[in-house]
Amino acid sequence: MKITEDIKYVGVNDHEVDLFEGQYVVPLGMAYNSYLVKDEKTVVFDTVDERFGEEWLKNIREEIGDASIDYLVVQHMEPDHSANVAKFAAAYPTATIVASAQAFVMMKSYFGDDFASRRLVVKEGDTLKTGKHVFAFVAAPMVHWPEVIVTYDTTDKILFSADGFGKFGALDREDPEGWDCEARRYYIGIVGKYGPQVQALLKKASGLEIKKILPLHGPIHDTPEMIAHVVKQYDTWSSYAVESPGICVAYTSVYGHTKAAALKLAELLKAKGCPKVAVSDLARDDQPETVEDAFRYGKLVLATTTYNNDIFPWMRHFIDHLTERNYQKRTIGLIENGSWAPMAAKVMKGMFEKSKDIAFCDTVVTIKGALNAESEAQLEKLADELMK
Repeated sequence: MKITEDIKYVGVNDHEVDLFEGQYVVPLGMAYNSYLVKDEKTVVFDTVDERFGEEWLKNIREEIGDASIDYLVVQHMEPDHSANVAKFAAAYPTATIVASAQAFVMMKSYFGDDFASRRLVVKEGDTLKTGKHVFAFVAAPMVHWPEVIVTYDTTDKILFSADGFGKFGALDREDPEGWDCEARRYYIGIVGKYGPQVQALLKKASGLEIKKILPLHGPIHDTPEMIAHVVKQYDTWSSYAVESPGICVAYTSVYGHTKAAALKLAELLKAKGCPKVAVSDLARDDQPETVEDAFRYGKLVLATTTYNNDIFPWMRHFIDHLTERNYQKRTIGLIENGSWAPMAAKVMKGMFEKSKDIAFCDTVVTIKGALNAESEAQLEKLADELMK
């Protein structure tokens, strides 16, 4: 893939992966992006997943033949991007490895070698001149690992953005939902905890003229409209603002009674004009998709059973996913079920005690077994409260 006259794409597509990072379903596969810059000195940006090392090196050779490479820039040490650093170092023994100080510490841990004799340690504000290109390095700690740097080509106004602005999906598979859906699920699942750090990086990027964004996952952003859109989305996601009007209803159910209540509430909300109601069975549906919905919309309803004097495990798991990603600035409604001693609402509310700016609906729906006239009236009241 030709990006500019000087910059070529040498990454790979992965259709073998079933779970990215061991937990995220990726039906469209995954792209591990790597870029080669031909100048007076030749530079490669990042490697790829370990399983694709030979394919990646072949891609490089197809671009430069038997020529040498002067620099490998390692922006991020997560193994889906750095696993082939040692293999690259062996294939190109005269190349200098460029990375942050902390990245070299990690290389020692991963490869038993920190390349002391051939490394260039860079920090915020440092530059690398390769001929007509001058690359400026920008520190991006905790976006989403502490060693991360991103790189700005001051010549062509291109941002090599590491994991920023990426998405799930291989580049040779068309995503019918466009960029936003899988980019949102990717961002919230992987980077969601680090909103303040992303905001800090966006502030730095706001002072740059950017004509293209080259992420380590997903498509290249190369139009003013798309660049503005992805930056706006990242600003929304990292500030924990509400993206779209709507309500996410997430439930667990043992024998179907709590499910019936959740579905009844969804019907009431739709009838009252809610623009979007996203309903999820936490035991059966993809939880990262539901986490995505919980962050996308401004209101969330949690419905579960009392279970072993606690709450149903899948609900606890789901709430943990929210709180560890700094879930905030949202309104939450609660539905609890318990045949003799319902206490799920109290447990769920307690799990958010350290969360910021969470408002709970005054109405708590309590079911003792199956819905009856009293609990149905509570559902109606909760729906009215959520629609205010």
